Amino acid sequence: MDRATAAEITSYAWSPDSKWVAYERPEDNTLGKIWLYSLDRKKRLEVTDGWYSADSPAFSDDGKYLFFTSSRDFKPLLGDTEFEHVYRDMQRIYLVTLAKATPSPFAPKSDEVTINIEDKPAAAKEDKDAEKKPVVVKVDEDGLKDRLAGLPITPANYGPIQAVDDKVFYLRQTDNTDDEDLENPAAARGTLCVYDLKERKETELGDAGDFEITADGKKMLVQIDGDYGLIDLPSAKIELKDNKLDFSNLELRLDRHAEWTQIYNECWRQMRDYFYSPIMNGADWPAVRAKYAALLPYVQHRNDLTYLIGEMIGEINSGHTYVGAGDRPEVPRIKMGLLGAEFSRDPATRAYHIDKILHGENWQDNTRSPLTEIGVDVKEGDYLLAINGTPVSQVANLYQLLIGTAGKQVVLRVNSRPADAGAHDITVVPTADEAPLYYYTRVQHNIDYVSQKTGGKVGYVHIPDMEFDGLNEFVKHFFPQLRKKALIIDIRSNGGGFVSPMIIDRLRRELTMIEVTRYNTPEPDPDEMLLGPKVTLIDEFSASDGDIFSYRFKTLGLGKLIGKRTWGGVVGIRETLPLVDGGFLNRPEFAPYSKDGHWIVEGHGVDPDIVVDNDPAREFRGEDQQLDKAIDVILDELKTQEVTLPPVPPYPIRN
Repeated sequence: MDRATAAEITSYAWSPDSKWVAYERPEDNTLGKIWLYSLDRKKRLEVTDGWYSADSPAFSDDGKYLFFTSSRDFKPLLGDTEFEHVYRDMQRIYLVTLAKATPSPFAPKSDEVTINIEDKPAAAKEDKDAEKKPVVVKVDEDGLKDRLAGLPITPANYGPIQAVDDKVFYLRQTDNTDDEDLENPAAARGTLCVYDLKERKETELGDAGDFEITADGKKMLVQIDGDYGLIDLPSAKIELKDNKLDFSNLELRLDRHAEWTQIYNECWRQMRDYFYSPIMNGADWPAVRAKYAALLPYVQHRNDLTYLIGEMIGEINSGHTYVGAGDRPEVPRIKMGLLGAEFSRDPATRAYHIDKILHGENWQDNTRSPLTEIGVDVKEGDYLLAINGTPVSQVANLYQLLIGTAGKQVVLRVNSRPADAGAHDITVVPTADEAPLYYYTRVQHNIDYVSQKTGGKVGYVHIPDMEFDGLNEFVKHFFPQLRKKALIIDIRSNGGGFVSPMIIDRLRRELTMIEVTRYNTPEPDPDEMLLGPKVTLIDEFSASDGDIFSYRFKTLGLGKLIGKRTWGGVVGIRETLPLVDGGFLNRPEFAPYSKDGHWIVEGHGVDPDIVVDNDPAREFRGEDQQLDKAIDVILDELKTQEVTLPPVPPYPIRN
């Protein structure tokens, strides 16, 4: 197996006799496929075709079956915001019989009863403790792909899989995950299950994060909520109780310099094998390794190593070459309580004047603004006199009194003037982060500003990144503005991600027909589209998938780009491979080039059609020259590109 093949393998398993390896790898850019490779024959066999994605191969311990997951259950969900479909929870566990002579575990059972009236002689009885014969795995290539059967279990997401005797153990996860699971997939919990092939029955064993069965098939190491336990191979509900492993006295003698050298060399190898360009952007990669390895003896901390590796991979001159984390001390952070307001100090009394209260969305925690919640009697122009009974005049800064108060009740004394006479107390719960409030305020201001300047004709959407948050912001603001005559899309400071193709597909929809019902006005078909002209605002902080969005928007002729040239980093990354100390290394692996055969965007960015560089002083005063230019351009385009649906034609007479 060559290095290119090995680099694309995402999961694999060895047969019990170590003569076969089963692995998942895409072929010809199809979905993931399961393959078998014979070490004796130096030949690979196709186990699944390219119609259905497959992953997580696992041999049974007797070598008769190969198990794997595959997405073959199709139950579409239709979207609420638009007429669009999505498929979730498509996987089940499947098996193939490796030899032709192996019967299906789901073959019809005989209903005849066999009665043995003679006992076997004692010497002939099976000795369960006798040593098992070595397993020899036989694979018949002819008809292999057709000897497929699926476990009759609930469609979900499955893996890993381990089979012992007639029992198949696996983790099941559904896509009903919360935001924390999406941000940290390793923390997501699944349901540990076992399927008995003989009894043809599934049993749920309980929640678990991961598991591993010992080589003799008698014990299971299971992880539940961060704890580990070694238990007998379960057949019913699992409980750690006295089986929980105690790591409190676990000690490790570590040669840190040896570990850092290994991590350094591992990062060098990963870049060598996975970086998209085999010529490493022209860098002499062995020479680069030697150049920075000379400094390895002087590394005294994981931060030193991270810096050194960063310098090494920086020689490639590519975006998305990131390294970090690892075995380094984490500084505990105490959350500051924030009130969602801007203050200035009265020089005479040292009370704090409430200059501005940030508005938010108090029906959700992320954008909750403490001073605007129900029952909080305070307004802009009031004065803050004391926090939890301590006068603010006695401290150098009011935030001294808010340390560690995020999410806790705090009593504020406020008044319409900087004096105690007539003051009253209010109870609020400070937030830990005002950034969402500032973002909400900025977006709402721009929406209102664009609407005011265009007489309500033009909509405004800001997309902060190309991940879930950015997609949510797009959906939240795009669909309510579909009947606007034009749209300004703002991706300034967009941090990138992966959802730009979805957003572009929604922006490029074209009118095919118009639909009318008896009592409603005509509607475009497809309905979820904005008919008029569009422009996009970009800047030097429009990065990664923000770069790609800009390139797509411009190449597809969806409208003008206004602002400054984008960041210029589009060689994509995926999940990091493990490093021994838990650190990460991102390897730029996916590089785009144009349909006429030229490398694009990387190292340069996307040039705007109209260059506008905001003056910092004017921007500080609240003036957004780039947005003003976008308004001017879109209003000018509306003069010739405004779309009006034709009136309903005369109704047909069919008799």
